[in-house]
Amino acid sequence: MIQPLLVFSNSAIFILRVVVGLVLMRHGLPKLKNIKGTGEWLQGVGFRPGNFWAVVAGLVEFVGGLALVLGFLTQLASVFIAVEFLVILVKFKKDKMFAGESEIDWLILAAALILMTLGSGALSLERFLGLILY
Repeated sequence: MIQPLLVFSNSAIFILRVVVGLVLMRHGLPKLKNIKGTGEWLQGVGFRPGNFWAVVAGLVEFVGGLALVLGFLTQLASVFIAVEFLVILVKFKKDKMFAGESEIDWLILAAALILMTLGSGALSLERFLGLILY
């Protein structure tokens, strides 16, 4: 381990949170804007009721992404994000799980698992509000 680089660990967590959070927000907003269309598609692939799962997926991505950006309830949001992306990989991309189409899903899953274990870091709303105990 390169010891002097450890001083950047909180910055690295911050960058990971913000980038992944913005990607998720960008991915979830269209689902929330078009609940009916997303619900019909989800219903067609076996998630019933489709509109319910469209709202769940959209909220996990958009609100979960916002939570990551702000560094608020990061670990809880990361659990929901990790579960969603596990479902995506197993249910929707099982035949292409290791193909090029799944790269982003794997990266988001890995980032969610990392943030789930590390938390939001020092540069976060949780830390500002005193909700993190070190």
